Amino acid sequence: MATIQAVPNREQLDQYKERLLQLKKERNAIILAHYYMRAEVQEVADYIGDSFGLAQKAKDTDADVILFCGVHFMAESAKILNPNKIVLMPDERSGCPMADMVTGDGLRKLKAEHPNATVVAYVNTSAEVKAETDICCTSSNALKVINSVESDEIIWVPDKNLGHYVSQFTDKKMIIWQGYCNTHDLLTPEEVLALKAEYPDAPIVVHPECRPEVVALGDYVGSTTGILKYCRESNFKDYIVATEEGVRYMLEKESPEKTFHFASRYMVCPNMKVHNVKKMVRALETMQPQIEVDPEVAEKARRSLDRMLEIVPK
Repeated sequence: MATIQAVPNREQLDQYKERLLQLKKERNAIILAHYYMRAEVQEVADYIGDSFGLAQKAKDTDADVILFCGVHFMAESAKILNPNKIVLMPDERSGCPMADMVTGDGLRKLKAEHPNATVVAYVNTSAEVKAETDICCTSSNALKVINSVESDEIIWVPDKNLGHYVSQFTDKKMIIWQGYCNTHDLLTPEEVLALKAEYPDAPIVVHPECRPEVVALGDYVGSTTGILKYCRESNFKDYIVATEEGVRYMLEKESPEKTFHFASRYMVCPNMKVHNVKKMVRALETMQPQIEVDPEVAEKARRSLDRMLEIVPK
């Protein structure tokens, strides 16, 4: 796992940002950043979003270069959807432990055991796994994706928590892979209830990658984009937030008059946090590291991503 580096001072940040803007113009580049990025990265991004939004933006952009600030599978997806564009990642060590919990070989074995099942893969998977998948989904459109397929039997990979949550709203039989997000799965009901006792009027907003017993406590359960929308449009003063702490930047930007209490100080994804503005500058200066996907794998994986993008999220 990569080491999280110290945040530079404001003067250094301003210098990096000025250089970044210059390079972005020279390279005809777009900067895409996930909601879990450091605040300094979100400040300079052209677009900030969750996995679904980032995939949409990557496919729609007319930039020549995509500087992708997220974990590796996201940058892979951008490359799959844009084979003729250059996709850069500030630090290519930014992996996703959940995505690593399922492999192409493992999925092929499961498919052989359930030949009539449709494979629905959370977008948090490698290109190799997407190539073995019928359709991808994100937390924002998972139920719509599942209900869109004809089969009554679904192989779901890799997140058991999101799979469990979605299974409550469909009659389809779901064969659920036992992966999970290291960051979200850490949160316990006791931590959430302790904050609820302190702020009894605050609604609990939960990402479905959390454990089922945590999700059950949620007044609102949804994707990062959904959580932002709920908090933006609701009239509460305080909110208890059960997702990765990087979303604080956008929550406070959109609703500065509200207070957000994160359910645990440990809900920090170290893989997301390895990117910073200094590395972004270096990536555009050197045009490295570039994300590449085997063309044969990419062609198969693209079909499952394209099918996902045809499903409008809630």
